[in-house]
Amino acid sequence: MLGTIVNSIAIIIGGTLGRLLKVGIPERFKTIVMQGVALSVMMIGISSGLKFNNLMLVIVSLVLGGIIGEALNIEEYLNKLGDTLQKKLSKDNSSTISKGFVTASLVYCIGAMAIVGALKDGLSGDHSILFAKSVLDGISSIIFASTFGIGVVFSAISVFLYQGSISLGASFLQGLLTKPVIEDMTAVGGVLIFAISLNMLEIKNIKVGNLLPAIFIPIFYQILLNLIKGF
Repeated sequence: MLGTIVNSIAIIIGGTLGRLLKVGIPERFKTIVMQGVALSVMMIGISSGLKFNNLMLVIVSLVLGGIIGEALNIEEYLNKLGDTLQKKLSKDNSSTISKGFVTASLVYCIGAMAIVGALKDGLSGDHSILFAKSVLDGISSIIFASTFGIGVVFSAISVFLYQGSISLGASFLQGLLTKPVIEDMTAVGGVLIFAISLNMLEIKNIKVGNLLPAIFIPIFYQILLNLIKGF
């Protein structure tokens, strides 16, 4: 868990610095920075989205995940969380806080470094991958928070819960989080990150929050395959 704790602290520190940098920046500079960040997020999404192992599984995951997320109305809960944070901690628009939280959470949680690093942390106590990830996340959180505000800091909670759960359940998850599963989870996450960039650029309003369950469909697919093989 040490690697995850360090990773979370790095995001909090970087996000706090970025939040301080945001104060006093003229609106026209905020706009161009937002567009630059959005294009960067788009490239991250495209890069991750092309790392799939099973394209059909990625498509099915997005469809099933969207149905589950819409039924649970996750997006509404994220917006309510944004409203709560806005009232208590910031004068920023609540949608910006929610957008910052979701964007940063996805970027920091989805990918091989997060999954493999957490597995190694839990199985052998090797923190090297998560320590390297902490440096990257800390630096990027400065940029994200200077654009989105305080919502980015709270993505540290997502990282702590996500990576921490993998580390604590490493012995069980090792058989499920195979290389193909990690690749497909990364690809699904990449599609969602790309969708966020479209929201940031105001090209299309996509309920990314309602698509979040799609990330975990490849794990359940692997469980199903293991059960079939068992018979």
